[in-house]
Amino acid sequence: MTSATFRSLLAACRMLLLHCPLLLLLLPLSSRTQKLPTRDEELFQMQIRDKAFFHDSSVVPDGAEISSYLFRDTPKRYFFVVEEDNTPLAVTVTPCDAPLEWKLSVQELPEEASGEGSGEPEPLEQQKQQITNEEGTELFSYKGNDVEYFVSSSSPSGLYQLDLLSTEKDTHFKVYATTTPESDQPYPELPYDPRIDVTSLGRTTVTLAWKPSPTASLLKQPIQYCIVINKEHNFKSLCAVEAKLSSDDAFMMAPKPGLDFSPFDFAHFGFPTDNNAGKERGFLKSSSKFGRQTSSKPRVDLHKVCIGNKNIFTVSDLKPDTQYYFDMFAVNTNTNMSTAYVGTFARTKEEAKQKTVELKDGKVTDVFIKRKGAKFLRFAPVSSHQKVTFSVHSCLDAVQIQVRRDGKLLLSQNVEGVRQFQLRGKAKAKYLIRLKGSKKGASVLKILATTRPNKQSFPSLPEDTRIKAFDKLRTCSSVTVAWLGTQERNKFCIYKKEVDDNYNEEQKKREQNQCLGPDTRKKSEKVLCKYFHSQNIQKAVTTETIRGLQPGKSYLLDVYVIGHGGHSVKYQSKLVKTRKFC
Repeated sequence: MTSATFRSLLAACRMLLLHCPLLLLLLPLSSRTQKLPTRDEELFQMQIRDKAFFHDSSVVPDGAEISSYLFRDTPKRYFFVVEEDNTPLAVTVTPCDAPLEWKLSVQELPEEASGEGSGEPEPLEQQKQQITNEEGTELFSYKGNDVEYFVSSSSPSGLYQLDLLSTEKDTHFKVYATTTPESDQPYPELPYDPRIDVTSLGRTTVTLAWKPSPTASLLKQPIQYCIVINKEHNFKSLCAVEAKLSSDDAFMMAPKPGLDFSPFDFAHFGFPTDNNAGKERGFLKSSSKFGRQTSSKPRVDLHKVCIGNKNIFTVSDLKPDTQYYFDMFAVNTNTNMSTAYVGTFARTKEEAKQKTVELKDGKVTDVFIKRKGAKFLRFAPVSSHQKVTFSVHSCLDAVQIQVRRDGKLLLSQNVEGVRQFQLRGKAKAKYLIRLKGSKKGASVLKILATTRPNKQSFPSLPEDTRIKAFDKLRTCSSVTVAWLGTQERNKFCIYKKEVDDNYNEEQKKREQNQCLGPDTRKKSEKVLCKYFHSQNIQKAVTTETIRGLQPGKSYLLDVYVIGHGGHSVKYQSKLVKTRKFC
């Protein structure tokens, strides 16, 4: 562009300012004239690095994305210049949070004066006449909240004008314009199939997969993918997601006085000048400082996670039987500009309906619970009762028991081994028992509910259920052991099993199911059974010498205590070894 042409353009822009009151608000009013930047100017690269240069400016720079804001029902206009005919042109407008109405038009630049090639601009009145007689040619218009594009491989030279309007609410938006779209490619390209596929669906998880962006696979540009999860709707742009995450309808930062606004204009755009001003726009309170305004609305349930360049991801910690919306954005980490894949939605699976097991009065019920799982049981006595007894035998790890009577919580305890709970009864009462398993692994237990306190199927146990071996009494063919009993008379049976020398604690732990009784053992493993008890709990100890063993061999010893109802409980297993030489 020649200096004469540029001066003529500036004169034309000044004439536009005189005849468009809106532009008085949108263009800088400083006596210092702002030069319209173009891609060919050496100064442009310096200017685009200076973000303050384009703050609230009405000039769209060539090849850089700008972010700005719109007040509701208040139009905004931007300009850029195409200097030569048959120039490629691409314009992208990204709405954030609210639909936009926008149109793009072009107007021919005033011709230079012919005065013998003097390069001087035409007289001001003549330029004014030319501008006011031409309204410009509309090239494109759009209304909605999609990211929309205008692309032309051959555009005429002229002054291009972009008009934007939001009729719903105050909102942010982004604009990108370039005259070199083929070489720029700032937005990541989508694959030929830009959909997100749901490859796996669970109660709390959804696995997503998508095809990689050609920008990463072919052009080798750095791309990362960001997933957005919410329960309301799909998003058209990452800009809309960030606007939603930042706050609610009042997310906007108040514009700074200076480039776009004079101090006396603020009252017309929702910024009160006294305590009574600004009632029409209620999202700003009277304050001497402009800044982010807070809202009492609850924060939206929206999550964004960036996962690098992989193209499969499992979303976890979701709620069962809930519909979620999933959006995927490819982000060019060099330009920080993004492109949206076609979003999808999916409903997580329902929780498996809990089957409630009915307990019969005085009958032992076996229960299996998966790791971290839960089981529900119901006990409804057929007759009135004064007391109800719950006996629980946790065969492996500890379990949690909760008992509710007619909806009221009566008991919440962790149970390890055998425990008995006695609760006050109530006529026609119904009891709901919730058993929650261990985090370590599956749980196995037995439970008994009865309204007859004297009927005890579970044997009582001492606090210490270990078996003690006496090393000094160990021989090549025998070992001597001892264990604690109770004040009640019970039957005790001891069993032995030869094991390999490499038998370890982990193998022993796998055999620690206390609910497996003597009926699961081989007859050849039985040593003996005997009854014993002591009214003095300190003397409730019994010893036994196990003979007929092989020298230098390892044996696993088990003691079972059998109650009056035939239910047995196993003590902790004991690993012993006979002497090899005697």
